[in-house]
Amino acid sequence: MIRTADAEWKGNLKEGSGMMKLGSGAYEGAYSFKSRFENGTGTNHEELIAAAHAGCFSMALSGQLGSMGLTPARISTSASVSLDKLSDGFAITAVHLVVKASVPGADAAQFETAANNAKAGCPVSKVLKADITLDWQLA
Repeated sequence: MIRTADAEWKGNLKEGSGMMKLGSGAYEGAYSFKSRFENGTGTNHEELIAAAHAGCFSMALSGQLGSMGLTPARISTSASVSLDKLSDGFAITAVHLVVKASVPGADAAQFETAANNAKAGCPVSKVLKADITLDWQLA
């Protein structure tokens, strides 16, 4: 399975701008230096990675819980991606996941095991070199 996205950039780094489009057509939008490094309008790469990671983790957690015979009523995940300037340039250094879930019949130990397995097994987690941390709350 291959998924695609396209990006186009026009101009220099600081004053230029670009457009990103998902191959599915589900998203198309602008990005710029200001949307990435300041508070300008538009999206940025790290925000898109955060969305991908939150969604991937939520699905992976549902799968982990399912393998335990549990069906989540709701899984809500937020991802915070840290972009930091290092000696050799900018890098995504960390992702922090915060998940809140309602899982009838689950106890804390089961949920913690499922959440940690999902964090390690989610394909987006696997592609990132960043330190990935997790906080969870079972309702």
